Amino acid sequence: MITELSKESDELKAAALAFDVKALPKGFIDDPFPLYHALRTHDPVHRMPDGSLFLTRHQDLENVYKDTTTFSSDKKIEFGAKYGATPLFDHHTTSLVFNDPPLHTRVRKILAGALNPRAVSALEPAVETLVGRLLDAMEEKGDVDLIEDFACAIPVEVIGNLLDVPHDERGPLRDWSLAILGALEPVLTPEQTERGNRAVREFLAYLETLVARRREKPGDPEHDVLTRLIRGEQDGSKLSEAELLQNCIFILNAGHETTTNLIGNALWLFEQWPDQRARIIADPSLARLAVEEALRIESSNQLGNRLTTADTEIGGVPVSRGSFVTLCIGAANRDPAVFAEPDRFDIGRQPNRHLGYASGPHVCVGMSVARLEGRIAVSRFLARFPNYRLTGNAVRSQRIRFRGFQSLPARVA
Repeated sequence: MITELSKESDELKAAALAFDVKALPKGFIDDPFPLYHALRTHDPVHRMPDGSLFLTRHQDLENVYKDTTTFSSDKKIEFGAKYGATPLFDHHTTSLVFNDPPLHTRVRKILAGALNPRAVSALEPAVETLVGRLLDAMEEKGDVDLIEDFACAIPVEVIGNLLDVPHDERGPLRDWSLAILGALEPVLTPEQTERGNRAVREFLAYLETLVARRREKPGDPEHDVLTRLIRGEQDGSKLSEAELLQNCIFILNAGHETTTNLIGNALWLFEQWPDQRARIIADPSLARLAVEEALRIESSNQLGNRLTTADTEIGGVPVSRGSFVTLCIGAANRDPAVFAEPDRFDIGRQPNRHLGYASGPHVCVGMSVARLEGRIAVSRFLARFPNYRLTGNAVRSQRIRFRGFQSLPARVA
């Protein structure tokens, strides 16, 4: 037994030292966490074959997130090489998440003003109604797909409501989102690239008509985020036309993919951990903490990226200016230096300093919306279907950056 464990440890160490995010080992997508553990243990500031760094410790990620001067979020260099002069380049280098101050500060202020606590709180009755309607439909079907019939339907509707997108025009939103975010993977096929560029073009064309209609007939800026974005802030700061359109895409994409994954991952986790399912059914007030724990242990967003603007060091390792750095959120959120029993799903975990929504100035601007959706979806689902069970093969999305499922067949009634 000791020999077998030592052999396994040696193999994991070797795999960690040879790790390349652009050439993933077999089975990695299904369960990357043993390899993440080996990286944290043996090579936490790991240099990959292309010279870029891969970070797995919680403290290192915290330090990078907070130092926006040394660690830039601007992706013009990286995405210029990856996409060339394409719609994908224009989108990803204009959206909030891939920019530094002062652009990031100005755009974030306007978005945060639009996603203010009053606007988010006003969403709750509509989310409750939506979730109830979806649960009714699933109860009638009995055999369902927890992603298609539930998880992915919620954020598309919620973000669609925030921007007041007419219901009969929401059909393409999910496919556009999947195509654009899928193009953020480390390695792309020509087909993925073309699909992503086509989605940006079609999304922009649609938004141009939507924005034109909203300019002609504005909504209530207290509740209509798109009207608020068009008007800008009271201090006179406004988004340019390109910033407005690209950040509308960003809001829809970010709000869709990560929240779909959050809800799907949480329901999958409760199937794997029946003691925690029994615990939340007995005490539904734990739903808020359960959402945070799902974000920690199965982080919807697994990776972030930065570029060093000066010679520096990370965890005592010298790093030269112009180095690309990958932040492994999925590994940091299971760091035993921060989380006791990090591989255990514990819905009462407190404190829970997970990095599922990043940290520092780039902390997710829409996290209050996602938390609202996750809490209502998980608590209402478990109250209605406490004995649900997975009935077929859970199909994971084959992506490293975003962790979730394409399909979760289940029996609910």
